[in-house]
Amino acid sequence: MKHAMRLAPAPFAMIKAGKKKYELRLYDEKRRRLAVGDEIVFTNTENGETLCVFVRGLAVFADFDALYAALPLLECGYTEETLSAASPADMEAYYSPGEIEANGVVAIRISLA
Repeated sequence: MKHAMRLAPAPFAMIKAGKKKYELRLYDEKRRRLAVGDEIVFTNTENGETLCVFVRGLAVFADFDALYAALPLLECGYTEETLSAASPADMEAYYSPGEIEANGVVAIRISLA
């Protein structure tokens, strides 16, 4: 199955360069339809460029605290320079605490198509 998702320029570039191996999202209705082997077409929100990846794994967590404790953050969009300041609260820029509590979160393991 093919899915479409929008992505900011910085994480888009990291995936394109092969540095970001997990996409972190709310485990909402749309993400519950994902399955290993599916394709995701990411669209860069700045310039409309697209990038195709395959879903290689799905890891569901109650919240971003649990996710951050379990996964290698350097593969989740952080760099050596930003790793020391990494916090699950960073994801509140995208999702409210209520949304996180109601849905849980998912780490989508991806590889370039």
